[in-house]
Amino acid sequence: MKRILFIINPISGVGRQKLIEKQTVKILDATKCSYDFVYTQRPRHAEELARNNAPDYDIIVGVGGDGTINEIASGLKGSHCQLAIIPTGSGNGLARCLGIPLKISKAIKVIEKGIPKKIDTLLCNTICFVNVGGIGFDAEIGHLFADSEKRGFFTYIKITLSEVLTFSPRVYKLAFDGQTKNVEALLISFANSNQWGNDVKIAPQAKLDDGLIDVCILKKFPLILSPLIGLRLLFGTITKSHYYETFSVSKLTISEDSPCVKFHLDGEPMIAEGNVLQIEVISKSLSVIVPK
Repeated sequence: MKRILFIINPISGVGRQKLIEKQTVKILDATKCSYDFVYTQRPRHAEELARNNAPDYDIIVGVGGDGTINEIASGLKGSHCQLAIIPTGSGNGLARCLGIPLKISKAIKVIEKGIPKKIDTLLCNTICFVNVGGIGFDAEIGHLFADSEKRGFFTYIKITLSEVLTFSPRVYKLAFDGQTKNVEALLISFANSNQWGNDVKIAPQAKLDDGLIDVCILKKFPLILSPLIGLRLLFGTITKSHYYETFSVSKLTISEDSPCVKFHLDGEPMIAEGNVLQIEVISKSLSVIVPK
């Protein structure tokens, strides 16, 4: 009998959480499994719950957005316990990349009928992430979005359109494979999956299990090209832009001439202690249940 624990973020996807327990009972009661529910109460609580409960469960289900999944993955990496996802966040980047349905009932059925897949996790200054991290413009947007009173896709777009008019590119020093490179960029993403979320694909070529970080550099572009850049991100053709550069490495160091560096990991805004980010891959360190 499989033992399943649902870790539910009560803030992410407000209102949809009421459906989780009801639909879980409806779908899983006929299966040979037992399940429990627990709700997070504070930041990083999901990580604590996942780590403490991993020895007692076969599957831990993350109910929330990429931030919640990040925390649970941090608690599960390297363990026997499998991660399943019911996406209720604003972007749901990892779930979309894995092909997990956004509809709650269908996502629950993936827990029942899906298969395990080993994927990589990444570390940035020893902090785990599984989807996409970044520095520069997207990090600035992440900080502003976190401070906004309203959530959701349209709030994110509104902040992005406002900032794109005033944000200036910065110079970053990259070190990898025994070489260094200075880059003036609007943003640099270090990606495990192919997208930020909402199918906005900053790294369309990325694979979750290849043991590599996809480093994606977007340079400053004329404002008149903003709609085209946006469409390329949505349709996965950003690699065709002259303002985009990408390469893959297993380890990367990024430094900036600044006393503190804003960055984000899986959409969660952070500030580095110092001006250096060190990113590396932990190959196939997390087992995730995906559709057949």
